[in-house]
Formats: sequence, structure tokens, C-alpha cells
Amino acid sequence: MSTGTRRLTTAQALVAFLARQYTERDGRRQRLITATWGIFGHGNVAGIGQALVESAAAMPYLQGRNEQAMVHAAAGYARQSGRLSTHAVTTSIGPGATNLVTGAALATVNHLPVLLLPGDTFAARPADPVLQQLEVPGAGDVTVNDCLRPVSRYFDRVTRPEALVPAALQAVRTLTDPALTGAVTLALPQDVQAQAHDWPEEFFAERVWHVRRPAPDPYELDRAVRAVRAADRPLIVAGGGVHHSAAEEALAALADATGIPVATTQAGKGSLRHDHPAEVGGIGHTGTATADALARTADLVIGVGTRYSDFTTASGTLFAHPDVRFLNLNITGFDAHKLGALPLVADARTALEALTAALAETARHRVAPAYVREYTEAKAAWERRVTAAFAAPDPAARPTQAQVLGALDALVGDDDILINAAGSLPGDLHKLWRARSPRQYHVEYGYSCMGYEIPAAIGVQLAAPGRPVWALVGDGTYLMNPTEIVTAVQLELPVKLVVLQNHGYASIGGLSAQVGAERLGTAYRRRAPDGTFTGEPLPVDLAANAASLGMRVLRAESVRDLREALAEARSFDRPTCVYAETETADTLSGPPPAQAWWDVPVAETATRPSALKAREEYDRHVADRRHHL
Repeated sequence: MSTGTRRLTTAQALVAFLARQYTERDGRRQRLITATWGIFGHGNVAGIGQALVESAAAMPYLQGRNEQAMVHAAAGYARQSGRLSTHAVTTSIGPGATNLVTGAALATVNHLPVLLLPGDTFAARPADPVLQQLEVPGAGDVTVNDCLRPVSRYFDRVTRPEALVPAALQAVRTLTDPALTGAVTLALPQDVQAQAHDWPEEFFAERVWHVRRPAPDPYELDRAVRAVRAADRPLIVAGGGVHHSAAEEALAALADATGIPVATTQAGKGSLRHDHPAEVGGIGHTGTATADALARTADLVIGVGTRYSDFTTASGTLFAHPDVRFLNLNITGFDAHKLGALPLVADARTALEALTAALAETARHRVAPAYVREYTEAKAAWERRVTAAFAAPDPAARPTQAQVLGALDALVGDDDILINAAGSLPGDLHKLWRARSPRQYHVEYGYSCMGYEIPAAIGVQLAAPGRPVWALVGDGTYLMNPTEIVTAVQLELPVKLVVLQNHGYASIGGLSAQVGAERLGTAYRRRAPDGTFTGEPLPVDLAANAASLGMRVLRAESVRDLREALAEARSFDRPTCVYAETETADTLSGPPPAQAWWDVPVAETATRPSALKAREEYDRHVADRRHHL
């Protein structure tokens, strides 16, 4: 063991430390932090910025345009990498740091490891306040970085150089813990970043962090087996934990052995191929009629790696069997105990393998043939509805959003990756998309963050070079965060951006109409004489905007144009945008409507007829809500 020291600044020591951290799972090792994104200002340019120059060979630098977007790119990279590798993100103090908050929340909600390194105000306070410092009269130690505490799984402020050692180790411990991981923040005062210290050589030794697969407790496993054997109509709900654990094959083995149907959350879609006999589609408010009908009559719901969001449970109205019970396989006890469930706290793959083996020990367990016929026939009927929604009988017509998905469905292969996060597209994708591989369907619906798609596509493309990566966005989402198009062009990443122009927020517009808010503020139109925004669509050319940022742009005026443009974009080796103005579901048949309710409270008192009608409908649905205890 070396007993020497190395004299470095705090920032140089941190970068050198991060370059030597690895993860290992199932015998496969990879670097934990493969690159650092950064936008520099006075709070990090002389510290982390200078350290990245010193360590260019060991720690690649990526230049972003917006701090929130850099976190989204890191989160996309982490998800595509199975949470075994990620990126760091460095910013200056003030607005650079606060711009991290949205991205940090997204990473933590989705259990994705991202390391945040915001600059902070002077620890020594030689001048107080400094530029961009927030002063809190009742607390001298508060800075804007404290906004990151509630959205980080671990937070520390490194106020002395030697404090970096325990802080850095705790940060990496959290990033590599499959039950705890999320955004991790090390706030770095700008003076401390530049201070030198004699660091023990052991701090820079190569460290391999084993990502464990905890096995189920025998008692909990025995109870789980008995619950499955006792159920007549079990249903598996596969969540994002299936992907995080690389448990897709284990899930397929359980479904094959038992015949239990598998429905998927947004994060879990693709856990089984769309054509697997037991795969019954998305579940919940944006789910399929097949999965939701099974959920309403299931007497045992087996949640695998899901946190049961309100979209999955239809706000507590979906699981309607009077004696329904829950069995939750989850790596966190917090999620495993939800809905009064029997918990099976373990790694998803390990738990599924143990459950499959235990069910086969004495007598091979399988659901009744009639149950299999029921969901097989229902799935076939739903597939006919999908085919109808994808169909485009007039190739010369302007495409609907569903027809755009149909054109992609006919084009892509197993390697293609689709990214989306917000608007009406997540609902259409969850109901209609035919996932062909575990990593194809990348819809961020834990935080459903507008502006995620373009930077996430960059992160995914960096993690999966050679695979076609599609970012699907509406015009509202595009306008939130188009800046990273410049980054894609700079890095020469062949991401494919599909921009659908429908002149506003189609999803929230429909919801607004349903709850009596009459689509206020949901259309991008000129102001009318009565003060409402109901005039002509704004003369905004998003295709020209994308072209001005360096993308190759293909405009599609018809279904025929769209098919040709998508095929050309898929084969092109530089960032490409396909732009299409879409027809709305109001004028042409679109995807099937929601198959389950979602609770958005409606005004209890109102004078306008639309709100009064909406409240009547709300009261009818809310009567079906129940707590599962």
C-alpha cells in the first residue's frame, strides 16, 4: 500500500478520483463516470474547468448549452447504460446551479444516477455577498445549491479540501447503490475548488464498486409462492426495475412457465417483446383495453420493479376485484410495501428467478387455459385496433400523430431507440407502440419533463453508438429546450429528431377541455379581438429553426413524404430533423381513447356549463377510488 501523497487542488483531486471509479455487475466492469458535462462561469472555471484541462486524457469533457439539458443528457446516458455508467455535470454558482434542479428531480424520480458538481459561494467569505449569491438573513450558510437537497439522493457541501475524501466516497456509494441511486450533489465552493492539499495516494487507487443483486428472504419468498398458487387471475405489472436489473429474460421465463399475463408501465414497456404470448400491453390511464380489463378482474397483482404511479393505478380505481391482493418484487422496501402488498424485497432478476424455481419445485404451476385464451383473444383484438390507428388509406393526406407512429413502426428494427417524455405522444406510444427490444422504448414518464427528449437522445447516442436514436417531440416540447441541437451537431451525433407541429399543447388542451378549463393557454395562436388566444396559428417555422442550429431538415407534407423522410433520416450519418404538421384526432380517427381514469380535480363550484358537466363526470369516477390496505 502506498503511503505517499500527491499535491493537487480540490478540483484536480476530484477529477482524478472520479476517473478511477468503476462498477461491476455479473462479472462485467465499466467506468462509472465516463465524461463530464460543463458550462463554465466564475464559480467553476478556475476550479473544475482548470482540472478538466489538466486531466483531458483521463476525463473527457462535453460542452453543453443549458445546465438542465446537460443533466437530461447524463440521465439518458445512465438509463441506456443500465445505470452502471453515467456522466458528471459541472456548473457555476447562481443560475447555473439552480438550472440543475429540474434535471436532478427527473434523475431522482426515475432512479437514474447522475453526479452534479455545482460551484458554490466562497467558503471563507472574503467578500460577502459575491456575484450571484443569494442572501438569507436568518441563515448565513444557505446558498442556492440548497435547492438541490430535496431532489438529490445524497448532498454534501465540501467546505474544506480534506472534506472531499469522505464526501466523494459517499457520493459514489450512493450512485452505485441500486436501491438508493439518483441525483447526487457535491456543492463545491469556488475558493475550495482551487485550494491545494496533500492527498493520500490511496484516494486515487482504482475502486470497483460491486452492484449487488440481493436475494429474497426465504420467508417472503415462501409467502409469495403461496400467494401465486392461490390466485385464479394473477397479473404481472412490469416496471422500470425490470430494465434496471436486466431481468427481461427472467421475466419471460416466469411468464412462459406459468402463463401469467404481463402488463407494463411506461418505464417497463419492452420488458417482453410486443409479440410475446403473455405480453398484454401498457397498463393504466394510457394503457390498453386488454391490460386494463385484466387489471380490473385480477385477484393478485404482481408488481415487479414498479412504484405504482397514479397513471399505473388509474388514481386508485383500476384494481377493482373486491379481494385483490398485491405481491411486490422490488429492491426497495419503500416500494415493495405499497398498496398493502406482500413484499419480496430483492433484485428483480434474482427474485424472478427464485420465484420461478420455487413455483416449479413440487408441482408445476400454471394458470387455467381459459384465462390464457381470454387474454390472448383480447390482445389480438387490441392489435387490430392498433393496426387501424396506424393505417393511412390516403398517402397524399397530412398524417395524424398515430400515423406517424405507424410509419416508424413499419421502418424500425430491434436496434432503434425511441425517446419521448411529455405531451400526447406518451399516451399514444404506451397504447400503440410495438416494442421489439428491451432498450427500444425510452419514454421518461416519472417526471414527464418537457424538453427532455433532445438532450436525452444525445446521451443515449453516446451510450449506444451505431444504433438509430429517435427523439419524438411536439412543437410545445421543442420550444422548451432546442438548444442541445447545437451539441448534437458539434459532436456529429446522428440523432434523428421528429418534430410534430400541432400549434400548441395537444395533450393538456384535451385535458383542459375535459375539466372545464376550456383549453385556456394551450394553443399557439394570435390574440383574438376578445382577448383570447384563438386567432390564426403563429407563423413559427420550427423546421427553419432546427436548420439554423445546424441540423439537416426534411419536411413532410403528406404520409408519403413522411415515410420517405423517415427512411432517409434513418440512413443518414449526421443530425437530422423530420418535420411534419399533423392532423388532429378531432378531424381524423386517432388512437383509442383512455382505457382508465386519471384524477385531475375539477372545480367544485363554477358557473360555466363546461365546468359543471366536468364536475359531474369527476364525481362519478372518484366514487370508484379505493385504498388498498
